[in-house]
Parts: sequence; C-alpha cells; structure tokens
Amino acid sequence: MLSFVLVPLLVLLPVFAKPFARDLQVHESRANAPSGYAYTSPASPDALLSLRLALVQSDPAGLVDALYDVSTPENANYGNHLSKEEVEAFVAPTAESVTAVKTWLNDNDISSNVISPAGDWLSIQVPVSKANDLLGAQYSVFTHAGTQKQTIRTLSYSIPTDLLGHLDFVHPTISFPDPNGTPPLVGFPQVPERRSILNDTAGPCANTSGITPACLQSLYSLPTTPATHGSAIAVAGYVGQWPQRADLMTFLEDARPDMSPSTTYNLVTLDGGIDPQNGSAGIEANLDIQYTVGLATDAPVTFISVGGGSDVTDFTDALLDTAIYMIGLEDPPQVMTTSYGIDEYTVSEKLAYNLCNTYAQLGARGVSILFASGDGGVSGGHYPADGCTTFLPTFPSGCPYVTSVGGTVDIPQTAVNFSGGGFSNYWARPSFQSLTVPNYLASYGSEPTDAGLYNASGRGFPDVAAYAVDFAIVVEGAVIPVSGTSCASPTFASVVALVNDALLAAGRPALGWLNPWLYAEGWQGLTDITTGNNFACSNFTTGFETAVGWDPVTGLGTPDYARLLTVLGL
Repeated sequence: MLSFVLVPLLVLLPVFAKPFARDLQVHESRANAPSGYAYTSPASPDALLSLRLALVQSDPAGLVDALYDVSTPENANYGNHLSKEEVEAFVAPTAESVTAVKTWLNDNDISSNVISPAGDWLSIQVPVSKANDLLGAQYSVFTHAGTQKQTIRTLSYSIPTDLLGHLDFVHPTISFPDPNGTPPLVGFPQVPERRSILNDTAGPCANTSGITPACLQSLYSLPTTPATHGSAIAVAGYVGQWPQRADLMTFLEDARPDMSPSTTYNLVTLDGGIDPQNGSAGIEANLDIQYTVGLATDAPVTFISVGGGSDVTDFTDALLDTAIYMIGLEDPPQVMTTSYGIDEYTVSEKLAYNLCNTYAQLGARGVSILFASGDGGVSGGHYPADGCTTFLPTFPSGCPYVTSVGGTVDIPQTAVNFSGGGFSNYWARPSFQSLTVPNYLASYGSEPTDAGLYNASGRGFPDVAAYAVDFAIVVEGAVIPVSGTSCASPTFASVVALVNDALLAAGRPALGWLNPWLYAEGWQGLTDITTGNNFACSNFTTGFETAVGWDPVTGLGTPDYARLLTVLGL
C-alpha cells in the first residue's frame, strides 16, 4: 500500500519529466504560402531542422545613426568608418537576452552554437516534433508546382511571452526559398523593337555582336591601368554556381590582351561551397568573375562560393552566411557585388530587416554592397508568362543600405525593359530619397492601370544602372551572350572599385555605403537615362517610365569614372 505522502510525489513526477509549459504568443505568420507553393502534407516528426535564432540586438538604431554619420558627405565624420569592434558593440545582445534565450533552450535540453561575431545569432538542431511543441508551430511539406521541389516550412509560429524583447525571431519558419535561383538570361531577352546591337556607334563598341570590356571601358571612361592601392571586390556565388579559371584565362586572352592571362581570383567557400575546375562552369559565376577581373584591372577579386547546389535551400540563409563571413573579417573587401535576389514578399519582415541591418554593419565599416535589381521589370526577379497582378519589389534591393543596380541597353543608352525597379513594401522612403522620389512621383502621376499596385511611400529602387544586354562571356571555351541586371551589378561594382583605388591612392577612405553620397553629390558623375521603361510585365504595358533625374527603372543613371573622380575632387 502506498503511503499518503508518496502518492502526491508520484503524481508530480510526470510534470517534472519536462519543463513547465510557457505561455506562447504568435510571433510571425502568413496567411498563405507564396505563389507557386502548395501544402502537401505534415512534415515527418523525425525530420531534423536546423534553426537559427536571432537575438534582439542592443542598439540597432544607434548603428544606423552611426552609418549615416560616416556616409553623409556634409557630416564631419564622413569617411571615418567604424571598426569591427565598434560595429559589434551596437549589435551584440545584452547579457540578459543571452541568458533568457539560453535558459529556455537548456530547459528543453537543446544545445546551441553562436554563429555570428557579435553573438546575436544562435543555431540549434531539433526534430520537427520538438520544433512544433517549442514554437507552437505546424511544420509542413510544401511543393513548388513549377519545379516540384519541396521544402519544410510553417505558416505561423510563437515564442514564449517572457522572451519578447530578447528573441527577435526564428528562421526558417515563414520565409520560403526561391526554387529557381536567378540565373542570367542566355541569348537576347524579349526587348521590343530593339535596334541592331551597337552598329551605329564608333570606337570599341562599333559593329560588335556583344558587349566586351573594351566597350564598357569606352562607354564609362574606365582606366586600363592597374589598381595598385588595395581596392578589392568580393563576388558572391550561389545555387551551385562557380567560375572556371580556364574560361577566365581564355576571356582575358581575347578581351584583355593587355593583362596577364594568368590573372585570377581568390576563393572562399561557405556552407559546403565548392570550386570544381572540371569544365562545368556556371554561367552567372563566369559572367561575374570575367567582368570584375576584366574591368577592375588587377584589383584583388574574391569569389565566395556558397553551398546549396540546386536543391531548395533558403537563399536568405546563404545571404546571411555570406554577410556574417564578411563582418567577421578584420579587413573586408571594400566592394561586394551580388547578382541574385528574391521577391521581397517571400521573406519575413523580421528576417529581411535583420539581413538589411547586417548590410548596415558592413556599410558602417566602409563596404559598398551592390545587388542586381532583378530581371522582371515590376514583377519581381523574372517576368512571368501570364503577366502580373501587382508590382513585386525584390529583396535585398528594397533594403536602403544596399545599392541596387538596374539595366540599360543600346547606345545612346536607354532603359532595358526587364530592369527591376519599384518601391519596397517593407522599408519606408529613406532620407536620402526625400527629394528625388517625390519629384519623380509628381511628374509620373498616377497611371490608372497602376493604381494600388505599388507602395509610393516606400524605398525606391534601383539607385543606379549599367549596361545589361548581350555580354560576351566564355563558357567551356565558347563565347556566348548573356543578359540581365546580373551583368550590370558587377560592372558598376568594378567602377566603384576603381574609384576606391583612386581614393586610396590619394590617402582618402573608400566610398563605403554609397547611397547618401550618390543622391547628394555622386549623381553628378552619372549619366541620366531618360528614355525607356520597365514594361516587361503584362505584355509590355505595365511598369514605370524613365524620367529626368531618379526613376524606378535606371535610378540616378549609369557611371562615368572620370566625372566621378571630378565630383570627388580627384
């Protein structure tokens, strides 16, 4: 017979077998999966999830204030970029937040690893069953109809109420991956009534079947002399893309005979990224490397090969890991270019804000971050065959701390119709656009067909543009033409790297975050593009027109190296 003392103790034993339940509060949710994805089934309870926990940063607003302080030309601190330690002090979580989150994990027998220099990101691994219990979630399998690729996500999750103010968000949860990636367009895209390419021009661009470094050097007054003062470029490569050194050598022999054909790139691999030199070139990677190495003469170029292959991996994971790698460097390259993006609405706001804040960290340290604006006009990364029903801004182009690069075509240059552009639904109009964007909207007016399709109070993009059509690249020994804003971003990045080299030679700091300078002064070193539109969507009838000054097709315009130096007093 059990004594009356032991009975209540035994009753309590099951309760102590696991932690006390905590009150949960819905933290993020979305009504439906993004377009193209459909619910398939509940995720297997035993499937292992690699989750990332973002802790609330101590002073992100202070970081942004410091970023503007060192990036705005009229400020006394302009160019006095922050150190790695100074930036980390703004984003490091408080000791209270670290303790609160780790106590919650420990109570649930979950170990964690710190994955960011400032300690604001943790990683954990848990089975679906535990993640569902921990987060009040319903992780499920979703299938993308176009590719039949599958991913495990939840449409809603919660966090304990006592972690509000300590745990910023959990990922991956409601952000969905891009199943397609964003490769450049091989051959010529659908641009209506296009003239024969460059056949009415003079000089290096005359009568050519494709764009070459010599043509771009002529078009943008770029020097051919070597960079000698440490101006460097990072090129980010994703979705199973890697360049081939043999193709680069052939490209330089053909397109830059004045350079050593053995000029090559440095390599960094992240997340299982690879660099097989077996002839299996990635078109995007070859494009980016051949035109950064081929334009920014002798500037050190680093290719960051980020793993993931062709499976449905979260592009935002790759972006985050690339940014974390960069902020962990004592002396990161002064320019980073990325020719990939994703539709903004597929990324949760909290994740988008955090990633954008990571680019702010890099900008505060003197790094210029450039992203291609997208190849879908106003319909996101690529224009759909069935047109579009709303304007889709791209990410990270909507982040104000990156410089978004649109595209042009023909000489004289005009906007290419696939040039991604528009207005963010996540970020409000930044102060550096307080004059230019209202001026555009006042002249553009409100087209009846566009009513309600875009957020006129949002951050406008792109910021600048460059040529984006029929770049001649070498792939597996053969020359092919490729097009897209993925051509424009490495081109503009190369111009920035050459400008930086001139600044460093004069004993001055690199440009860093470009946007406040571009909108205040740098626009005088750009060529304003005033013809064309980005009507690639809806049978070439919907989108934005170019205009005098900034517009959401070509931004402030295309670069002119010599004029940019003049603006900088060099």
